[in-house]
Amino acid sequence: MKQGILWDLDGTLWDSSLQVYQAWNAYMQAHGLRRRFTRSDVRSYCGKTLDEIAAFVFPTMEKAQREEIINGCCEWENIPLAEHGGELFEDVEAVLAQLHGQYHMSVVSNCGLGYIEAFFQGNHTAQYFDDYENAARTGMGKAENIRLVMQRNGLDRAIYIGDTQGDANAAAKAGVPFVFAAYGYGDVPDAKWRIDKVNQLPPILAEIFRAEE
Repeated sequence: MKQGILWDLDGTLWDSSLQVYQAWNAYMQAHGLRRRFTRSDVRSYCGKTLDEIAAFVFPTMEKAQREEIINGCCEWENIPLAEHGGELFEDVEAVLAQLHGQYHMSVVSNCGLGYIEAFFQGNHTAQYFDDYENAARTGMGKAENIRLVMQRNGLDRAIYIGDTQGDANAAAKAGVPFVFAAYGYGDVPDAKWRIDKVNQLPPILAEIFRAEE
């Protein structure tokens, strides 16, 4: 049986909110827009698609215009992230190195184009992953992208790890077990499986896969 570990990105593997909010504010200033963001704002948007973020941030603006702005912000954030990376959560790289030798590993996120690639480049993490997918590239939701990654990699079983209720809902819709990264940005009060640190993950994965047999 081919087993896979599928990861959310923001709030699960790294915290890029510092670089992101600074890049977004720089974009706003450069384009003569008054809206400014805080680090907390950026964290609160995690888990949403870019279309959802655009509608939330600019509710009275025409759809095409607000999506153009959000896409521009995403292009600007990718530059510093690809150059310098974001902040990996404690023990993330060590756990990725350990698990990659045992499982197929993929990132599945609702982020924009180039964002996962910036994570790979800036934090030198590409070596730990076999595949990745995002909503901006496929036009599909997270549940559909989880299934897509499983199908094209021939995964018989997979576990999704994330930090928001949206992540939990997507995993349930895709029919895969969910592990709640409680150190992240969100809350999943009814999560069956949870970790408070990334290094708690490996034994839980083995337990979940045994339970699914």
